[in-house]
Amino acid sequence: MLGRAGMVGALILLTLAWVGPARASSPFEDWAAVVVAGDFHGAGGGPTEAFDNARRDVSKELRRLGFSPDNLRQFSVRPDRYKDRPLKAEPRAIYETLNDLSGKARSGCLVYFTSHGMPQGVVVDDQILTPGVLGRILDATCQNRPTVVILSACFSGVFVRPLARSNRMILTAARPDRTSFGCGEDSVYPFFDDCVLKSSPAARDFAALAGSVQTCVARREIAEGMKPPSEPQVWIGGELKPMLPLFAFPTGPPQGG
Repeated sequence: MLGRAGMVGALILLTLAWVGPARASSPFEDWAAVVVAGDFHGAGGGPTEAFDNARRDVSKELRRLGFSPDNLRQFSVRPDRYKDRPLKAEPRAIYETLNDLSGKARSGCLVYFTSHGMPQGVVVDDQILTPGVLGRILDATCQNRPTVVILSACFSGVFVRPLARSNRMILTAARPDRTSFGCGEDSVYPFFDDCVLKSSPAARDFAALAGSVQTCVARREIAEGMKPPSEPQVWIGGELKPMLPLFAFPTGPPQGG
């Protein structure tokens, strides 16, 4: 039989097991994340801050969602311009960084690109990162863990089929045969990135975010007379779909900092 001290100890353990830890950690704390601004040219050929604005503020929102700054890296084609000191956006550097991050943050991966796009892929520092190359990067780094890929670029729907795996979610700014909007020289953000930032605080998880972004983009394009509609695409693998509610977003308004 347990003595008095043993009974007290058992009750304490039972209570802790019932109520759980005093402060639950974020479900994204052990996820690796990279956010890439792949270009700095506007639709008219002049410079734009739209992609780097999105890079900076999407990264800020990911930190609010619970992604650890230690496991998150940003990339820009003009890194020396920015106080947050992003890394130089090059395909090889993105692969090497994600490989390093995913080696220590092993619960999941998030990869976010904002740039111009072509039917062949997304622009990264005057190169085209193709769906095949991005797929090989993900296979080598994130492997079979839960992975969310978000691509804000024209024609980015070309990535859906090549990247589709049971453990992945893919959200793109446009159909494979459509452009997206909002990357002019004076744009603050591309339409899609703006909708991600506006929709995230009220979304419960990445699946809900995708639906809200699709609605937001459609409304913005109608309001501004943009045609044909970009029709953002979303694909969620069968293995990941029932898990997404476990990766819940925090409730409440965005936090500063």
